[in-house]
Amino acid sequence: MTRAQQLTPEELRGLFLFEDLTEDQLAWVADNGDVVECPAGAEVSVEGEPAECFFVLLEGSLSMVRLVGGSEVETVRTDHRGVYSGAVQFYFGDRLEQRYPATVRAVTDCRFLTLPAQPFAAVFRQWYPMAVHLLEGMFVGQRNSAELVGQRERLLALGKLTAGLTHELNNPAAAAARAAAALRERFAGMRHKLALLSEKKLDGEVLRALTGLQEEFIARIPGTPDLSALERSDREDALGDWLDRRGVAQPWELAGVFVAAGLGPEDLERVAAAVAPSFLEPALRWLSYTVESETLLAEIADSTGRISSLVDAAKQYSQMDRMPHQPTDLRAGLDATLVMLGAKIAPGVTVVKDYDADLPPVPAYAGELNQVWTNLIHNALDAMAGEGTLTLRTARDGDCALVEIVDTGPGIPAELTSRVFEPFFSTKPVGQGTGLGLDVSWRIVVKRHGGDLRVTSRPGDTRFQVVLPLTEPTSPA
Repeated sequence: MTRAQQLTPEELRGLFLFEDLTEDQLAWVADNGDVVECPAGAEVSVEGEPAECFFVLLEGSLSMVRLVGGSEVETVRTDHRGVYSGAVQFYFGDRLEQRYPATVRAVTDCRFLTLPAQPFAAVFRQWYPMAVHLLEGMFVGQRNSAELVGQRERLLALGKLTAGLTHELNNPAAAAARAAAALRERFAGMRHKLALLSEKKLDGEVLRALTGLQEEFIARIPGTPDLSALERSDREDALGDWLDRRGVAQPWELAGVFVAAGLGPEDLERVAAAVAPSFLEPALRWLSYTVESETLLAEIADSTGRISSLVDAAKQYSQMDRMPHQPTDLRAGLDATLVMLGAKIAPGVTVVKDYDADLPPVPAYAGELNQVWTNLIHNALDAMAGEGTLTLRTARDGDCALVEIVDTGPGIPAELTSRVFEPFFSTKPVGQGTGLGLDVSWRIVVKRHGGDLRVTSRPGDTRFQVVLPLTEPTSPA
């Protein structure tokens, strides 16, 4: 940039920004403002650098670009005389650390009026004290309101996740409790039947045969095939008839236990062959307690394993035992979020995972990205209203990782897709959303990680795409 002559007060009055200034005010701007010339391609201001000047376009065409996911995205291109850029919140003076929000570049040879931000702030506060208070109040108020509502949004999300996790934990915990209570009864019955067998002075060879059958029957339990209700009923009837013919009381009780363990009449024939008829019923009941105890132990192991998996998913989701910024497996975060939202996923929703197994870890704030996945998946589930397909996809996109959250809902109207990331904007009915979920997600992805968040939508195919750099940014957020 090269400096040229200053503007006269009359020339300044021709700009819409200054047309209503007094003569003294115009004189100050004329004395303190410099006219600079920028050749085509020159950078007028650079995104992220300290905002030291307020720029007003006098002549030429400019372009404003933002750095998104390592690539420049043009947000404005104009040749309108009088447009301004740079330190646009100069009125805060040194009370707010300001940086240029975008890179402004001269498309053609340009001329700019430049005003130093700090001196301009001081005199502007003298000229328009009420306006400055209003501007500051609006800026601070919006920022504080967004923070408060954002906190409320996070609390609501936490409440939903807590309710979902509690629901998911309750089922295996209750199953384990029921199995443990039943197991106590079975052990008591086993001791009782063993006592009955001993009272009848069971021969050692017979006892060894029974314990051998016991071990064999137990070993077969893990491989027991799943039966339909009709198959189970037919097998229980057949086994019940076998028991009834041998004078066993309440044969249906034993039939249900043995069929569940994959045993049939041919297996019980081996028991009958090993003991005298008078010993048969105590032997069968002892074996049934043993088999059922093993089944209950397997149920407890499955239930506690499920609880452990849920706790691991909660730890993965919250990142409670990990460093905030670290190489992050995006697939693990997506899976953990699905677990946390398990109660929200209706039976009519099919979840499809299309993960790139070769996608490398992404340098990221994993806990914050999980908040993004929560917002996007939650919105997708709401859009489908209990019926449809939710697809989670990860892939490599050049030097970036791509995550897609796709739903088969009715879609977002074309005229609204450009607004979905605006603060407080929501397509949901009043009272069902704060309108900050996508704004928070956009700030996490774009501002915090230097990525990009975009959406395409048509009926039956709405996809939110998150693009994240695979390498550390040169200047972390």
